[in-house]
Amino acid sequence: MDKSAYRDEIRLKLTGGLLEMELDDSSLDKVIDAALREIQRYICSTKIVTIPYSRCIDLSTVKDSQGQNIKVSSVARIYRTSGYLDTTTENYGGMVDPMYVAQWQLLSGTGNLYNFQDYSSNYIAWNTLLQIRNTTSTDLAFRYDKASNKLYINIVSDLPEHITIEYVPRYDNVNEITSDYWIDMLMRMCVALTKVTLGRIRSRYTQSNALWVQDGQQILDEGNAELAEIRQHLEQNTQLVYPLD
Repeated sequence: MDKSAYRDEIRLKLTGGLLEMELDDSSLDKVIDAALREIQRYICSTKIVTIPYSRCIDLSTVKDSQGQNIKVSSVARIYRTSGYLDTTTENYGGMVDPMYVAQWQLLSGTGNLYNFQDYSSNYIAWNTLLQIRNTTSTDLAFRYDKASNKLYINIVSDLPEHITIEYVPRYDNVNEITSDYWIDMLMRMCVALTKVTLGRIRSRYTQSNALWVQDGQQILDEGNAELAEIRQHLEQNTQLVYPLD
């Protein structure tokens, strides 16, 4: 949905298509932008991008599959694009676990390979080395510096050619939000903020001995109540596994 669709639905809900609204399109756009800015910190829908590995990656230069620069709000997880047990034909850089290759030997009651005992001892030494490395340096540990938009990744051993990043995107435009849930939450936030704005406009002056009275205070109370309910819902349903910004 673009801004015009948000404006049309806001006007329909608050005027029924019959009444006039005190806010023009420019003012409604500012309300929509304010709602997007507030709800941005709660959005937890993630995207995935695979890029060449580097210990320090400047995410401002990374492009998605459509060739557009990605916009990162926070980084959720890091994955190896090619795992330790990479046996695909197109990737030859993966390291194979020796026990994975010879696991049938461990389950066999008869027969053995030549010098298999030495092979097992070498595996135990290799596995112990991996444990020591993971104790002294955590593989795939990362830190995202939002100020410089740079991602720092630690690799214990076997540097990968590519790395896969799962990140929460930053939305600068309402039409970039494609999740039905977050479109609905943003629309509810827009309607509530519009009610508050209209309520403050209509309750600026009060009339005495008038035949007609504006509904400014009523719509202001409705807007504040809806805002409080939406904010409480967002806070209670925030996924704490993702960093908050």
